Amino acid sequence: MENQFSMANSFWFTIVTLMHQGCDLNPKATSTRIIGAIWWFFTLILISSYTANLAAFLTVERMITPIESVEDLASQSKITYGTLESGSTMTFFRDSTIETYSKMWRFMENRQGVFVKSYEEGVQRVVDGNYAFLMESTMLDYMVQRNCNLTQIGGLLDSKGYGIATPIGSPWRDKISLAILHLQEKGVIRVLYDRWWKRPGITCSRDDKSKEGKANALGVDNIGGVFVVLLGGLAVAILTAIIEFCVNSKKNAVNQRVSTDSNNPFTTALRYLLV
Repeated sequence: MENQFSMANSFWFTIVTLMHQGCDLNPKATSTRIIGAIWWFFTLILISSYTANLAAFLTVERMITPIESVEDLASQSKITYGTLESGSTMTFFRDSTIETYSKMWRFMENRQGVFVKSYEEGVQRVVDGNYAFLMESTMLDYMVQRNCNLTQIGGLLDSKGYGIATPIGSPWRDKISLAILHLQEKGVIRVLYDRWWKRPGITCSRDDKSKEGKANALGVDNIGGVFVVLLGGLAVAILTAIIEFCVNSKKNAVNQRVSTDSNNPFTTALRYLLV
C-alpha cells in the first residue's frame, strides 16, 4: 500500500476542494474521510456566503445614486437641483467665482422651475423625488431632524449666520452683542438649540448614515459557526484516527503472532504430536 497524501498532494486536495473542483485523490480511511467531508462542508458554506454577499454588495451599489458631495451633483444632469428664489443661497451661487458653483448656477439658470417660493415647497419637491434642494444650513438641519425621508449630502458650501439687525448708531447694538456672547459662553444657546432642534419626541430616529443602503461585510459573527463545525469535525476525526490506530495495531499484532508461530518448526511438530 502506498500513501498518496504527500505534502504536495494534500495541498492540491485542499485547493481543489476549496474551488469546488473534482479531485482524483480521495481519502479511504474513516478518519480521513471525516476530515474531507468536514472540509467540503466548510468550503461550501464559506464560498456560498462570500458569493451571496458579493452579489448583494454589487446590487446595492447599482441601486444607490452616487451623489455624496456637491461635485457629484454638479457633474450630473439626471437629478435637477435648485434653491429658494431670491434667497441668500441663490445669491451665493450667482455671485460665486468658484468653477463648480458657477457651473451649478448656469445649470439652474438654464432650467425652468428649479427655484421655489418657500422652504416647504422645496422640501416637498425633494420628497417627490428627482430633485435636490440647496438651502441654508440652519433651516436644513431643522427640516432633516423632523423628516426621516430627508438626508443631508456633503458639508457646508458657505458660512453664514443669523443676526439681530439694529439701526445705525443704536445703543442696543453693543448690549445685544454682549448678551449673545454671554449666552454662548454659558452654553445657553446650545441648550436652546438642542431643545428646539433635537428634542426627543419631535425628531425622527434614523440609522447610521454610513450603514444606510450598503451591504454589510462578512465578519466572524456571521460565519463563525462554520469554523466551530470545522474544529469539531477535526476533533472527531482525530479521535476516530486514534481508535483506528489502536484497533489496527491490535489486529496486526495478532496476525503477526500467528504468522510467526506457524513458521516455527517446534510449534508445527508439537501440533502434529497433539493430533
